[in-house]
Amino acid sequence: MQSRTIASTRAIPLFFYSTLVLAGALWAAAPARAAQEPVSAPAQVTAVVGGLDHPWAMAFLPDGGGVLITERPGKLRLLRTPGGLSKPLAGVPKVAASGQGGLLDVALSPDFAKDRYVYLSYAESDGDKSGTVVGRGRLSADATALEDFKVLFRQMPKLSSGLHFGSRLVFDRNGYLFISLGENNQRPTAQDLDKLQGKIVRLNRDGSVPTDNPFVGKPGARPEIWSYGHRNPQGMALNPWSGELWENEHGPRGGDEINRIQPGKNYGWPLATYGINYSGQPIPEAKGETVPGTEPPLFWWAKSPAISGMAFYDADRFPAWKHSVFIGALANQNLIRLTLDGNRVVGQEWLLGDRKSRIRDVRQGPDGYVYVLTDASPGQLLRLAPAPTGG
Repeated sequence: MQSRTIASTRAIPLFFYSTLVLAGALWAAAPARAAQEPVSAPAQVTAVVGGLDHPWAMAFLPDGGGVLITERPGKLRLLRTPGGLSKPLAGVPKVAASGQGGLLDVALSPDFAKDRYVYLSYAESDGDKSGTVVGRGRLSADATALEDFKVLFRQMPKLSSGLHFGSRLVFDRNGYLFISLGENNQRPTAQDLDKLQGKIVRLNRDGSVPTDNPFVGKPGARPEIWSYGHRNPQGMALNPWSGELWENEHGPRGGDEINRIQPGKNYGWPLATYGINYSGQPIPEAKGETVPGTEPPLFWWAKSPAISGMAFYDADRFPAWKHSVFIGALANQNLIRLTLDGNRVVGQEWLLGDRKSRIRDVRQGPDGYVYVLTDASPGQLLRLAPAPTGG
């Protein structure tokens, strides 16, 4: 990916700045960008289960074993069909359920059929500040508890007052664990290699650090770091066609973005951003939309949908959705489908129509349907399919 180039927006009046941001959005992914205004394409939506308390993430068990669902206040449940929604599983760690924190992502070990490990990310407090923690436990034979739960990773130092935990978990094809970490709303830390804020880290399954991580052995740098310069990455998934790690993250006011993650690269925040402060003023540390030595986003939005969960679609069930990536939107209360041509985004659809909901997570189910969680209390698990065509 080419490096960003300087295009300073400091001291530009808000009206002109907004115009430049919109023009930049059309230019950023040329030549395909001009056709990417969102199109409403309401899908067929079925409610699978309700009564959830701010659900945050899900993981499908193999062989029809159901789906694990995290609830941000600190509960992990198993949904079976038939069978319904379980009571909260025992053995889940205590979480700091304050602000954006709580029980967050869930992922299964690549060898789950053998080891039954379930990985959780969550917010942990030291009584003053909090940070993201990842651990794992074994799902009991009767699926009612996590046994022998052990912490594998802690974001250090703890700096959050309840904001920007990031916290998606992805295993790659070689079984390495990637964790996305927000900058805890402490912008400059995303550039500090001695801190774990605003980073994506890469670990072995047991929490140890792979010896080929890009910052291993470099003075002043945390060896866990895989990439840096991130704001609040709440979506992350492995591209099934290329094997690359893709990530999406919240911008400030404008500038939500999708990135292809490469080892050792700097993704710019807060030095390079297409967004501005919520006050309407430029980000104080920003040197422009693009800055030398930082990686430009693959795709970005001039007006932030407040993007969250992320899932590629490679199932055969719905050919019209193949070669797409689905992204949840919190502020826009929608599910976004981006059509891909290789690494280029060539189309954008919003799928919920009149059934708008804050979408926190999205996954492709083993049955080829798309499943989403609504961030509400009560929240729902919804199943989506393309709307039937007339004829």
